[in-house]
Order: sequence, then structure tokens, then C-alpha cells
Amino acid sequence: MEHVNPHESNDQPLKNEKDLKKSKIISALGIGFLIGVVMFGLIAALYSGKYIVILPLIFPIYFIYKALVKSKK
Repeated sequence: MEHVNPHESNDQPLKNEKDLKKSKIISALGIGFLIGVVMFGLIAALYSGKYIVILPLIFPIYFIYKALVKSKK
């Protein structure tokens, strides 16, 4: 019969909670960074008067959307 340490069985849910919290923090930092990129791009486009620069900002907006949809699951 195998001896199981009672502390090991309790560590697993705690580790999953820590991983989930770490994942949420990393996602929030990534979304914040992408929002910063979009804001910087919009301000640069408005300041320069070249509104075609706004078109590449679709990519960070798409990644923000995908991250938000993934976090709701």
C-alpha cells in the first residue's frame, strides 16, 4: 500500500489557483499593453493627420478581443 502525504493532495488545488491567478495577471498585462499600443497609434494618427495609420490597429484590437473571449471561458 502506497503512503500518501496529506499535504500533497492539498497542494494540487492551491497550485491550480496560483496558476490561474498568474494566468489572469499575465492576460491583464497583455491586454493593457495592447490597449496602450492602440491608444498610441490613435494619438499618432490624429496628431500626424495620416488616418491610414489607423488601419494596422485592427490587429491589436483583434488580439484584445480574442483574449477577452478566452478569459470568459
